[in-house]
Amino acid sequence: MTSHAAVSEALADPRVQKDKKHWTAFNAGEIPPDWPLISWIIAENMLTSDGDEHTRLRKLVSRAFTPRRLERLREGIVVLVDELLDTLEERAAAAPDGVVDLKAVVAQPLPLTVISDLFGLDAQIRPKLHRLVNMFFDQSIGPDEAMTTFMEMWALLTDLVAAKRAEPGDDMTSDLIAARDEGDRLSEDELVWSLVLIISAGYETTMNLIANTVRALLGHRDQLALLVSGEVGWDRAVEEVLRWDGSSGFVPMRYTTEEIELAGVTVPAGEPLMLGYGSAGRDPVRHGETAHLLDITREDVSHLSFSHGRHYCLGANLARMEVLELLPRLFARFPGLDLAVADADLEELPSFIVGGVQALPVRLS
Repeated sequence: MTSHAAVSEALADPRVQKDKKHWTAFNAGEIPPDWPLISWIIAENMLTSDGDEHTRLRKLVSRAFTPRRLERLREGIVVLVDELLDTLEERAAAAPDGVVDLKAVVAQPLPLTVISDLFGLDAQIRPKLHRLVNMFFDQSIGPDEAMTTFMEMWALLTDLVAAKRAEPGDDMTSDLIAARDEGDRLSEDELVWSLVLIISAGYETTMNLIANTVRALLGHRDQLALLVSGEVGWDRAVEEVLRWDGSSGFVPMRYTTEEIELAGVTVPAGEPLMLGYGSAGRDPVRHGETAHLLDITREDVSHLSFSHGRHYCLGANLARMEVLELLPRLFARFPGLDLAVADADLEELPSFIVGGVQALPVRLS
């Protein structure tokens, strides 16, 4: 489903659910266990639950993202941004041609460090986590490699839970282990599944949002000038990029519980749906004839990149905070920042779940 109307209707309709028990083909054993997307289907977390179960899980996990807790992160994010910009400058100075990969040096370590600190991941396992998360979203790998990736990630996060249970720390993994809600708590599997979801999604999507936003602004210098001059707020730019080239693509999977009509199309019961969050943002029916153009001054910058309704992304405000603390500092420090290659030569990620580029080579001046 690609139109804004169809995606919005599906997100709001209670007859469209997330639990795989509603998928006829899966329940009939027609989906092979080595299907490349199987780990997205068998997951047991907020992303794949509905009703009271979803409410229970979301209430427990949402403690990681309260406004007070997020605000406590801001000072550390600012310090981290400045450190990463120092590293960016050092890497560029050391490169014979002055070219440095902004995605690898800034966009990748910023959200990885923030989410790792929030959940108490030791520094030595972060490179492995980075590799696994990237492969988790890679639709070009085969089913065996996809399953191996999933099992490695599961083992890594299971070990994290065991370590935090033995020695709790001031982090959200420890808090989730101890969390109780009227006598309820996350089971061991629910806890690990929740970590898979939050850490993977919170890291990968924010990393690509950063790279996509910088790429978009470097390709639209007139609009960048409006931001640098203060005529338009940076928050408007971030929301417009989320609409125009957000990092969310087609996120598996939703299912119809009965025959329904969505945007004029009749869908049988028990069918899987893939919702196009990115394509919905460029729908000309919603955003007019200029929907395909980046315009930070447009009146309506609404989007569905963080989903909508009961499954709205818990980490949306953290992602926004990271990007908004980075952008003004990046362009103030390096006003001559530019792509080192033509935009058309940037290599896209091999994924329909997330949108972004493999690397973002730039020159600082």
